[in-house]
Amino acid sequence: MTADYDLIIRGGTIADGSGGDLIEGDIAIANGRISAIGSVSGRSMQEIDAKGRIVTPGFIDVHTHYDGQCIWAEELSPSSSHGVTTAVMGNCGVGFAPCRKADHDMLINVMEGVEDIPGVVMTEGLSWNWETFPEYLDTVAARKRDIDVAAYLPHSPLRVYAMGERGAAREIATADDLAMMRRLTAEAMRAGAIGFATSRLSIHKTADGNAIPTFEADIAELEAITRGMADAGAGTFQVVLDAFVGWDKEYRVIERVIAASGRPATFTLASGNDAPPRWRRVLEMLDETNASGGVAHAQVMPRPIGLIAGLELTVHPFVLCPSWAKIAQLSIDEQVAAMRDPALRAALITEDFAPGHPFNELARNWRWLFPLDDPPDYAPPAHLSMAGQAAAQGCTPQEIAYERILATNGRGLFLAALGNYENATLESAHEMLRHPYCVPGLGDGGAHYGAICDASYSTYLLTQFVKGQGRLRLGLAEAVHMLSRKAARAVGLDDRGLLKPGARADLNIVDLDGLKLHLPEVVRDLPAGGRRLHQRATGYDATIVAGEVIRRFDRSTGARPGKLVRGAGFSAKAN
Repeated sequence: MTADYDLIIRGGTIADGSGGDLIEGDIAIANGRISAIGSVSGRSMQEIDAKGRIVTPGFIDVHTHYDGQCIWAEELSPSSSHGVTTAVMGNCGVGFAPCRKADHDMLINVMEGVEDIPGVVMTEGLSWNWETFPEYLDTVAARKRDIDVAAYLPHSPLRVYAMGERGAAREIATADDLAMMRRLTAEAMRAGAIGFATSRLSIHKTADGNAIPTFEADIAELEAITRGMADAGAGTFQVVLDAFVGWDKEYRVIERVIAASGRPATFTLASGNDAPPRWRRVLEMLDETNASGGVAHAQVMPRPIGLIAGLELTVHPFVLCPSWAKIAQLSIDEQVAAMRDPALRAALITEDFAPGHPFNELARNWRWLFPLDDPPDYAPPAHLSMAGQAAAQGCTPQEIAYERILATNGRGLFLAALGNYENATLESAHEMLRHPYCVPGLGDGGAHYGAICDASYSTYLLTQFVKGQGRLRLGLAEAVHMLSRKAARAVGLDDRGLLKPGARADLNIVDLDGLKLHLPEVVRDLPAGGRRLHQRATGYDATIVAGEVIRRFDRSTGARPGKLVRGAGFSAKAN
């Protein structure tokens, strides 16, 4: 007898992504789409028993940087290890297209500085068999991978492509420059870009410490570029605003771009740890924008925004001390042996940092620097910070950090909680996540290989806010809605994030009781032997993309059904 379906998931508790009530039932899949939900009869080529498990849509990771990794790798981990079935890349206005051959090194310099991807990794890993953005999308579409990807047109390469050295030098765009960028933006939308992305953040620097090409670009330039999205009738505007200059000023960028282009916008939002809760005013402005006919969503990290520091990583508490240079090129074991010398210890714990990349300074914010152990605690009590421990022991934070490095033979990790940890609690993150125009995001998968491993935020949201105790909780249906349908719609991916007949068969089967995060680990699987942080989870019985099981019991099956998701502008063109 022939099978009626390719796959039936039997007896699971279904959170369909809508935020509505959970139901018990089966899900039948055929030809990459959901055929039926409920009590399903018939035969299938494969069945999965989901009794006692949660069945969800695949999660949508709205803020990643897999622009390079999707070229040199088939697995988009860590994201795909945490239930993500669609990843959106090109965020923050950095990427690799459009780009002439003469500008390859410049874009590598930008990406190395902003996103902490070693230059040698990109030099070896990128094929560069494209120049225009449509050609880049075609290259992405031709590659095999485990999950789907969608891409923004990034501002930095667009600006340099249109303006040459003047663009890199941050000169003001002329009328001809603006016309060209507008035309190229419309072209990119019609080729399948899901929008246009930029950064205004002052701490985004190139590898050699200079401001990136888009920093302080005139708002008129953003208006002109996003009118290219209006010309194509598609696309979302993504921006990292510079909250350091004040939200009242920076949010006007959102308002002006929406007014000029009529296109929706999405941006990153976080609370400060110590500052007054200015983020509440941002939520009010979001409400005003959406009430007046515009569409805007904020992306909120479900846990503290921060860095992971350690001797094996990009930053650690002593990396810019002058005496560190004496042992910087040694192996970890040799560094630890040298650090046991009293003279070097005395120097390192008393020296101030030399000038360097702004991120380095964050590893010495002692009040917000915590130990990170297994299982990882991303919401540690204040007294465990380096400053808190030092106060209790009557010594300096430098001494506490130094002794931790020695006690762990140089393998100990630190969490630098830089934001979203207001008053050492997750209350601000919880409140923002529950706002109707906020979605979880900022996982940064594919970037910050030696300093950040936040692409596991989907697992964290489920373990911390759904399984966790106390008043900072989310209902399961609510949390799944945030990670799937709500996130998808915020970036214009209206065809996914919801389990219903006819929908694309992207799903997770989750052992919620057994779901847990493991400590981030250093792996060396990048081109040129480059290292990166990776983080595993336990509890994903299966992740399914277009009806194919790509992961089973937290391990890759080798299936590669992932495709390039082309945006609505491409669909309009095709029809």
